[in-house]
Amino acid sequence: MSPKEFSQRIGKSVKTLQRWDREKILIAHRTPTNRRFYTEDQYNEYMGISNPNSSVNVIYARVSTRNQKDDLANQVEFLKTYCNAKGVIVDEVITDIGSGLNYKRKQWNKLLDKVMKGEINTIYIAYPDRFIRFGFDWFKQLCNKFGAEIVVVNNKELSPEQELTEDLINIIHIFSCRSYGIRKYRQGLKVDKDDKNSPS
Repeated sequence: MSPKEFSQRIGKSVKTLQRWDREKILIAHRTPTNRRFYTEDQYNEYMGISNPNSSVNVIYARVSTRNQKDDLANQVEFLKTYCNAKGVIVDEVITDIGSGLNYKRKQWNKLLDKVMKGEINTIYIAYPDRFIRFGFDWFKQLCNKFGAEIVVVNNKELSPEQELTEDLINIIHIFSCRSYGIRKYRQGLKVDKDDKNSPS
């Protein structure tokens, strides 16, 4: 893989790789034209993956509600077709029903547990918000740290706008409830203060 690809996978800059090469910290291979490149073995060694063959390739698909089961099936079928075209063997298909804002999704958390145990090689998803609505880059970096790569196939048709609308409404609702709670709390403080200041 090129220095750019390797740097993205390990979360370092190309300049850092160049410096490491000069300082013989992580020596790059060279093509006949003297261009740097890195191998999968170097990646596994850097990430501390002692037995990469034990990790698996996973398809992850998600929808927000049970009414979208057809959409869920379409996601899975699309990703299977993509993997077959790339010659990738899919070891497991993981599906979830729940909002992309929900960090307590059962299957999603099981998947992250497997990632942190070094059991996952690659996760294939149709679009970033199928994995998580916000903070996708952070989670991608986390997976990289444990030797797992997230491959986004970028099929926007499998990322319904209706779900985004529902998630935004949920965010507004949450903040509205919190704002109401704060106002109620302040009113309670004012009443308490007035009671203390009133003559007995």
